[in-house]
Amino acid sequence: MTGHQHYSFDLWLTLIKSNPLFKKHRSKYFHQHFNFQHISLEDVEQKFRMVDLMCNAINERTGKNIDADEMYLMVISLINNNQINLHDIDIEHLYTHMEALVFDYMPQVYDPDTINLLAILKSRGATTNILSNTGFIKGVTLRKVLQQLALAPYFDFQLYSDEAGMSKPNPAFFELMIIQARQLAHVQLQNITHVGDNPRADIEGALYAGINATLINSNQVSILTLNNHEPSHIFPS
Repeated sequence: MTGHQHYSFDLWLTLIKSNPLFKKHRSKYFHQHFNFQHISLEDVEQKFRMVDLMCNAINERTGKNIDADEMYLMVISLINNNQINLHDIDIEHLYTHMEALVFDYMPQVYDPDTINLLAILKSRGATTNILSNTGFIKGVTLRKVLQQLALAPYFDFQLYSDEAGMSKPNPAFFELMIIQARQLAHVQLQNITHVGDNPRADIEGALYAGINATLINSNQVSILTLNNHEPSHIFPS
């Protein structure tokens, strides 16, 4: 490894995973405060899953970004069979409460070897970044989460889809990362690797942008594979 190599990391299900208690308490809050049709808690949980999957699919297809505020309003609308005036919802207050809930039930580091691996990469002179699509949790909150989890110091910069207005696999989102990586060091495309769990958003997106890609976790490959790293997918020469 040379000091000019750069590693870009996806966040969710690559470096961290959701605390299951967060989702349960989030649904309970909506069930108690926005459930004017009196549907079951299980139905509220189902509405969250529906919006999450739908928005992820739309973001990946369009390369744009549906923000957390919009997603929460979609859930509220679905809970109430679209029979509610969304102008009555204090979305800023709602997100403040959701952010507090994130810190009550913190996301967890996906693999216990993650911090040690990141420390090894940095000790070898690699530069690193986060390149993450966001959903119900905004980038501004995720930055705080990474501080709490002691992950933030290992990254030279962080890019989030809600802040950039673009989602992976949009090549422009990867290009934004490449530009910032090259500002850190004179790194060539063949020395940049994006690491993630999503074959489409992470692997296809990275390869289309002309960089290498490594798929982990979803294929039973550990982040420790980066210790002696050969990208699992090589950019076209």
